Amino acid sequence: MAKQAGNKITTSSTAEYFSKNLQQVGFSSQTKAVLTTLKEAVDNALDACEENGILPEVHVVVEKAGAGSIKNSDQIRIRVEDNGPGIDADDVPKVFGEYLASSKFGRGRCSRGQQGIGISAATTWAQLTSATGARVITKTKTMRKALSCVVEVDIKNNRGVLKDRETIDWERPTGTSVEFLVDGRIQLNGEAGLLNYLNGTALVNPHLKLTYKLPEIEAHTIDRVSETVPAIPEATEPHPHTMKLGEFIAHSHLFGKVKAAAWLKKGFSRIHEGVINDLIKGGIKKGVLEKSVDALNEAEFKDLFVGLQNQKLMAPSTKSVLWIGEEALSKSIKRLGAVDFFSVVSRKPTICDFKPVQIEVAIARLEDKSIEAESAAQVLRFANRVPLQFDKSACAIVQAIQSVNWRSYGLVQPKDSLPQGPYIMAVSVVSPFIKFKNASKETIDASDELVAEIRLALIQAGQRLSKHIRKEVKASELEEKIRHIEQFGPILVNGICRIVNAPDARKKKAEEGLLKLLGRDAKATEAELEEAHAVLEAQQKKGLPAEADAIDTDELLKEVAGEAPARKGKDGKPKKGKNSKKTAVAEVNA
Repeated sequence: MAKQAGNKITTSSTAEYFSKNLQQVGFSSQTKAVLTTLKEAVDNALDACEENGILPEVHVVVEKAGAGSIKNSDQIRIRVEDNGPGIDADDVPKVFGEYLASSKFGRGRCSRGQQGIGISAATTWAQLTSATGARVITKTKTMRKALSCVVEVDIKNNRGVLKDRETIDWERPTGTSVEFLVDGRIQLNGEAGLLNYLNGTALVNPHLKLTYKLPEIEAHTIDRVSETVPAIPEATEPHPHTMKLGEFIAHSHLFGKVKAAAWLKKGFSRIHEGVINDLIKGGIKKGVLEKSVDALNEAEFKDLFVGLQNQKLMAPSTKSVLWIGEEALSKSIKRLGAVDFFSVVSRKPTICDFKPVQIEVAIARLEDKSIEAESAAQVLRFANRVPLQFDKSACAIVQAIQSVNWRSYGLVQPKDSLPQGPYIMAVSVVSPFIKFKNASKETIDASDELVAEIRLALIQAGQRLSKHIRKEVKASELEEKIRHIEQFGPILVNGICRIVNAPDARKKKAEEGLLKLLGRDAKATEAELEEAHAVLEAQQKKGLPAEADAIDTDELLKEVAGEAPARKGKDGKPKKGKNSKKTAVAEVNA
């Protein structure tokens, strides 16, 4: 509809837009506001440490500071402190008070933050609800004293403003502490709880040492299980299969007057002389590849683009994604609690929706049998090593889990639902270009290709879990059969001996033979040997001779079980007589 004459077209700053639409970046409820503020501060701390090769130590404090200004809210203090490199004084207002101010924007590599929206949105929320921005303390190697200040957002002009600036003594050599005072409500437990976020962050960051203090909970420390800082991938050239035609043409404008063939080899990954030759064989004229890239017309660009799409190029370089690794994830998953089995799978990087992606999956079974069998398995979702805790049903990860037939792997699963039982399923999606459904990065868009790739990783982990479950079932069935034989075998022996009128000695040998067949004689001997060891230790404590020290009890146990040759006497000849359990115990007690 046409505007009336006299109406003026006005513009607003990015900060002004987001200040009126904070629900788009994770501040749609008081509970989410607290979690989002914490998450953005922790993400920044981890990224800063990893960028500088520092093993991160992050301290988190969340506490109630009084009644909030919003109805039915509390005033919550959130403080996150790290041992990172610190922030230069000139950059502090940009980091905490300016939207879309980020050194990571558009670099085409994996990092938790990308656009520089989240932490500025947290400052805005604090400013709107408690009338004060972010209180920051930071110190770099070049600073003799730490900088302390309050950062607020100039919403009209999208820039940060420093207030109460001063230099102070700080015990940290380097690092940053940021504190927000916001209105909200604290949720500790559940999928959207603070504990779930902190434990999930520790799971996918094995190199992190995390200390936190939450309301009604004692201070707790999660120690790191890896001493290796993840190697942050350098910015790499784009893969041709990750681009669309318009992006392909725009990319050429960065290279000026170079030949098209040279542009393809220099400006893209996985393109070499062999690929150029294949393009020529596929119908691309050699003259086009010899032309200057700025002289190519739209039709020639399209022919090049389509030709590359039809080529079977190598998958994107593994340098373009950052993964956890099976070994580190295997160590980290034990921090979730008592686990009696787990399987971990790291898929190789692949192309999904024109983007490099790597999927990692961990499935763990908890020892806690009090968890109801009818309860759904716990799902932990991660995008670039950041927990996702909202809008679960719409996420590509959950849809992939539901698409797997877990019943074939020994798990209980209602139709079109998550499997049930004491299981934790952790799925990590890593990519420089993860497609989220909203700006708050709460859930991953469920494309067919991505769901299929996640599904393959889940199936691999499920197969390993299935083997373990089948072994348990077979062992249980065997034990059940042995118990039945133990129950009815003596009755059968007794009946046969009565029928044939066998002497008691023959009956005793038959019972001992039955035990040996069932493998129970070795177990009984183990128990008796343990008792003998206890007696021996008691004698040694009293200062009595310990002649039994010369006996190799492990070999003795094998001998009694019929797994080792007979022991020899002092003359070197085998001892006469049978090595019965009583003899073995008597020798140990001698």
